[in-house]
Amino acid sequence: MKMNLTSMVFLMILSISAMLSSLFMLYSGGSYFIEWEILTLNSCSLEMALIIDWMSMMFMAFVTFISSMVLFYSGAYMGGDSNMNRFMYLVLGFVTSMAFLIISPNLVSILIGWDGLGLVSYALVIYYQNEKSANAGMLTALSNRVGDVAILLSIALMFNLGGWNFLFYSGGLEIRDIGGLCALVVLAGMTKSAQIPFSAWLPAAMAAPTPVSALVHSSTLVTAGVYLLIRFSGALSGTLVQTVLLLLASLTMFMAGLGANFEMDLKKIIALSTLSQLGVMMSILAMGWPELAFFHLLAHALFKALLFMCAGAIIHSVGDYQDIRMMGGLVSFMPLSVMSINLANLALCGTPFLAGFYSKDLILEVAFLNPLNEFCFWLLAGATGLTVCYSFRFIFFSLSGDYNLSSASAVSDEDSTMTWPMVGLGIGAVVGGACLSWLIFPSPCMICLSLDFKLLALIVSVLGGTLGYLLNMMVVNYTLKSLGSYNLVIFAGSMWFMPFLSTYGVSSSFLLLGASYHQSGDSGWSEYYGGQGAYDFFSKVSKYLQVAQDNNVKIYMVVLVMWLVGLLIVI
Repeated sequence: MKMNLTSMVFLMILSISAMLSSLFMLYSGGSYFIEWEILTLNSCSLEMALIIDWMSMMFMAFVTFISSMVLFYSGAYMGGDSNMNRFMYLVLGFVTSMAFLIISPNLVSILIGWDGLGLVSYALVIYYQNEKSANAGMLTALSNRVGDVAILLSIALMFNLGGWNFLFYSGGLEIRDIGGLCALVVLAGMTKSAQIPFSAWLPAAMAAPTPVSALVHSSTLVTAGVYLLIRFSGALSGTLVQTVLLLLASLTMFMAGLGANFEMDLKKIIALSTLSQLGVMMSILAMGWPELAFFHLLAHALFKALLFMCAGAIIHSVGDYQDIRMMGGLVSFMPLSVMSINLANLALCGTPFLAGFYSKDLILEVAFLNPLNEFCFWLLAGATGLTVCYSFRFIFFSLSGDYNLSSASAVSDEDSTMTWPMVGLGIGAVVGGACLSWLIFPSPCMICLSLDFKLLALIVSVLGGTLGYLLNMMVVNYTLKSLGSYNLVIFAGSMWFMPFLSTYGVSSSFLLLGASYHQSGDSGWSEYYGGQGAYDFFSKVSKYLQVAQDNNVKIYMVVLVMWLVGLLIVI
């Protein structure tokens, strides 16, 4: 307990310092680029670079604030764990990796944070040592390795520019000048932020402890890809990569919203909601509005961390059940947690004057104002309605429906170590959006839309909420209808078969291909004609040399005779 309090205080001080630095730089309009030479050998120098501007400092402030709340919360949630210190060190390693990624403007040094996130996330996903966690950890690690390879290839391509500080080049990069650099960076961002076709690992990563989920899904691992693309946004404008990213982000948003309406696992519903919001960030980024994507990233971090903390408190109280059908009527027993979870849900739905409203409503209006193709437009509108639909379904099943808990459950809000962080993040979920909008967009923008477009977001939200509540009130008929269209339900509820394609479909094929190559190539022909073959050849030759070096008279006589015979033949 002492360690998590010390860590929390340290991170809170860091958060306040970073926020004050960000406000100073926003006010002054300055930024600092720090670079120092670590090693020089001949003409090659190894340098470390840091970027300290309003964006990196503001993001750092949010990461450290949420991390401090999560560490304090973990003191109660993980209190019975025998490896509490190991858990704390892993979480602190996670935060440190994210900090390196945020303040690094160099594509080489960004690998410290990028690979650190991948490694520590694997260690945290397999924290509960069982087969399900091991499978989820492997899926997470393999999916993220694709992005790591894309970053390494990007480093190789950026070698042509004479440096790896991408902030200096991203504004004037042309895709024809630098090959596939933009495509590779977008691929890396898509794997880290779980866009289609790399979406399967995000719900699978729910095998990690709930405090880790609160940290991962709000401000660290999944937002790393979005943050990288925000920094690279200048290089993406007007390219084919941008159009492809918009389409895939819109599909991800819709697919996640649809899947959450058929999911019964509490943590996976919230994970799919994160996936949907990542699609929102990526889509507005692909439309050329990186500041809006950053605004939504920060606002989303506040209420998503709160949502996971409340979910963790509920799971902890109801006997470690995660199935929402095994809950119900929790409002009578956990009023503070239920109030907080409703607050986070309403912010997620974009309820006016909560944190999510300021960013989400602005994103929708800017998207409707932009020249957007009709397919992406309807996906965007549909996903907005589905968000409200699964939020109301979740509220009905777990918070306001019939009491379905076992008699052994001790459901209460008594543990103040778990409730205080909820209060802190709850305040952020109420006022965070307004404060951020004043800071990031101090000058009001005029968005001129027709009445139909202005009302569209409100209409789809009301329709989604009504549908989500009514369908689940008629739960018997709804279940019978679901059974009647079983194939459709399985397709929608399994994320369009994405987990199957990512594991059995693709990963197993590549792993089998790799195994056969290893057997026939690496351990076969390449060994025969390579290292092992050369070893055998030189071993045999060395035997003859050894005999020749024995100073044997017979050998010299044989050599002398052969030399004389050769001489005679020549003559």
